[in-house]
Amino acid sequence: MTALRPFTCDDLFKFNNIKTKGLGRKWIIGLNFNGSLTFLCVLSIRNLDPLTETYGIPFYLQYLAHWPEYFIVAEAPGGELMGYIMGKAEGSVAREEWHGHVTALSVAPEFRRLGLAAKLMEMLEEISERKGGFFVDLFVRVSNQVAVNMYKRLGYSVYRTVIEYYSASNGEPDEDAYDMRKALSRDTEKKSIIPLPHPVRPEDIE
Repeated sequence: MTALRPFTCDDLFKFNNIKTKGLGRKWIIGLNFNGSLTFLCVLSIRNLDPLTETYGIPFYLQYLAHWPEYFIVAEAPGGELMGYIMGKAEGSVAREEWHGHVTALSVAPEFRRLGLAAKLMEMLEEISERKGGFFVDLFVRVSNQVAVNMYKRLGYSVYRTVIEYYSASNGEPDEDAYDMRKALSRDTEKKSIIPLPHPVRPEDIE
């Protein structure tokens, strides 16, 4: 039976569904305050799937410290990490922009088509409802039509296009993103999801 539970620090070592074997590792030499040498292990994470943005460990720990209720994992009976969702609450209440934000949603390929993504999204939306959010939003690559279509089935719509939101590597051009939103019950008139007529740039996003 799948367990849905809060994310813990140990889960960082389960990315890629294998523990420390799924992590790049290198050793560096550090100097203690007393002058003695110590060896530090620096880990680099590979994510559950290649389309999910991968961040440095301090980034995940920041979310875990500030928004632990928005960090949820799906765990298989054998302890494998099936998927996770990571988000936060942000925005202005006065301008009716207080909302839940999905920073990352990832499901391992072998655990897809089980409804895990929908369930994790539902849990984040329920948390945002309890916190009085007006909507939930997320960013997704324009080229990732599989994800775009999934979010549409979950009730999300494109609010705006953000030009060159995703930085590319290997000399490829930067990629645009869709900012997709779903209104919550507090937004009775659904003003938060009225599409903008023109694209914006990353620096225009508050």
